[in-house]
Amino acid sequence: MYGRAVISWVGLWLLLLLPACAPKTVRPTVPPVPAPTVPSGPEGLALQYLDAWARNDVEAQRRVLVDAPQDYDAQQARWRQELGVVASRFEPPQLESQGATTAVVRFIGVHTLRGLGDWEVESRLRFVLRGKRWGLLWTPEVFHPDARPGDRFGRTRTWGPRGALLDANGDSLTVPGEVIRVGVMPGRVKDRAAVASVLQAQLGVDPARVLAALNAANAQPEQFLAFIDVRQERYQQVRGVLAPVPGIFFRKKPARLSPAEGFAAHTLGRVGEVTAEALQALGMPYQPGDVVGLSGLERTQERTLAGRPSGEVRLLHRSGGSDLLYRFDGEPGRDVRTTLRRDVQAAAEAALVDVTFPAAVVAVDTATGHVLAMASRPLGEGWHRALVGRYPPASTFKLVTSEALLASGLKPDSRVECPLEVTVGRKRFRNFESEVLGPTTLRRAFALSCNTTFIQLSEKLPPHALEDAARRFGFGVSYDVGLPSPGATFPPPKDDAELAADAMGQGRVLVTPLHMATVVSAADTGVWHAPSLLADADAGPESRLVPGTTQALRELMRAVVTDGTAKSAAHIPGLKGKTGTAEFGTAVPPPTHAWFVGVRDGIGFAVFVEGGGVGGRVAVPLAIRFLQALDAAAVLSFKKGDNAS
Repeated sequence: MYGRAVISWVGLWLLLLLPACAPKTVRPTVPPVPAPTVPSGPEGLALQYLDAWARNDVEAQRRVLVDAPQDYDAQQARWRQELGVVASRFEPPQLESQGATTAVVRFIGVHTLRGLGDWEVESRLRFVLRGKRWGLLWTPEVFHPDARPGDRFGRTRTWGPRGALLDANGDSLTVPGEVIRVGVMPGRVKDRAAVASVLQAQLGVDPARVLAALNAANAQPEQFLAFIDVRQERYQQVRGVLAPVPGIFFRKKPARLSPAEGFAAHTLGRVGEVTAEALQALGMPYQPGDVVGLSGLERTQERTLAGRPSGEVRLLHRSGGSDLLYRFDGEPGRDVRTTLRRDVQAAAEAALVDVTFPAAVVAVDTATGHVLAMASRPLGEGWHRALVGRYPPASTFKLVTSEALLASGLKPDSRVECPLEVTVGRKRFRNFESEVLGPTTLRRAFALSCNTTFIQLSEKLPPHALEDAARRFGFGVSYDVGLPSPGATFPPPKDDAELAADAMGQGRVLVTPLHMATVVSAADTGVWHAPSLLADADAGPESRLVPGTTQALRELMRAVVTDGTAKSAAHIPGLKGKTGTAEFGTAVPPPTHAWFVGVRDGIGFAVFVEGGGVGGRVAVPLAIRFLQALDAAAVLSFKKGDNAS
């Protein structure tokens, strides 16, 4: 009110200084906002005390007391610590009774217990009149009506069994097991360089990381510095080399295991002690020390897989024994069924078994978009490039360009030109490795991936035809795979030169390997389905290609395998696909990513090798390996079925 009075007097002074002829402004009178009424006596003191309690202001709490216990501060701190109280809030207190010198105020408090949730307690504050002043006569009853001096509080907290990640058939992909943690004790090391070298050679551990840990000022001689966890089978392979090196030690550790080392590692993810970042993101009911999903589906499906912890709040009597005050009913973790097929995933892993470049293999069901397999390399890298890596699709994008051309009236046998180079908007485009086909057919230009053919033809398309075709193949469409994935983008071309680059999958066009598996699937079925990794998820977006284009696209893709850039795979029955060699960077000549996208027997797949070279020479052999592993698994499954019968 004082501030308002000052402003009012200043305003009046300014009005007196105005010329007499100035028009007067009549200001409406604004009534002051009344301050909230605080009850006097015991009820008002109760409000003060509870407000201080909610703020954890022990000093303000004590000012309301009379005859405060000497250990009052310690009792408040112990109560918070024993129960893990992180916050308290209170409903407005109610005066229950008042006499000449005593009064009782009833209140309800809700205390949030770390890692468990809210605990509601109804209790009472007892006031006495001393002279002319009311004060709170505090006893442990304030914490809980059953508490007496000398009693303490305790709690329990237990997580139920974690749910499993299941494959498409409902079989578990994650089981409880044991790993061997490989580490070093600094005080036992005789040759630091030798330790770092052998850990790198046998397990791929970064030697700089090992040396940095050993050289750290806070490293204790008998401290176990863990560097990597390995499965029992891998431990048996390396133990004979690692064990003799002074300073290297092993410890067993419970773990959650997949069917084989590295199996769908990036997709399934891993579990471990919660990090500060994960704790902040997860919030209640998590607390430090909890084991949670740290990556992959283990992280995104954490709430479902983990359930909720159960717990109890107990009153521990000074005389012995305890009483249950409250029970938190937890929930066991629930299984999450994925769309992964174990045989297809194993084939994808087999395709990349000895690949040294960063690479990815993805497979989807052509009829649904369900993800059947996703494998990324290197395994030690946390980045799931099959899912989140975005790259120029290069000539694999000619599936999209061809659909637009076929929709405009071209046929596989239509006559086209394939010169060495063309110029569009003052930019010169050349064929890869200077190939010239001259007059030819669309089928042959597609099979041998003639860039200049598709650049020339794209110039004749109606405005926005290529953009519309890209949209039909899911470019620019948002979808939820079950794990974060950016999908594919086709920005509107800024000029004719960029449209020419886009037509051959360069320019600003970007895709993930996962998305390209859906593109080749759409080319085979005529319907694009958004990819999905969770079996029970709602169907995502889909779109249909222009009627009449699908059969021609199948014909074009088959020609790539029988007579084109993927001819090395011609012995694979029924295979159709498209190669791609994507230029990137500014070097001359530029390095290239290797692509092959294919479809066979209802499975659409993409093989990608980052910086690997030419698609037909690098990606196609990996595709062959993938399909051969898949065929071998089918034969084995058939034989097992025969034996079972």
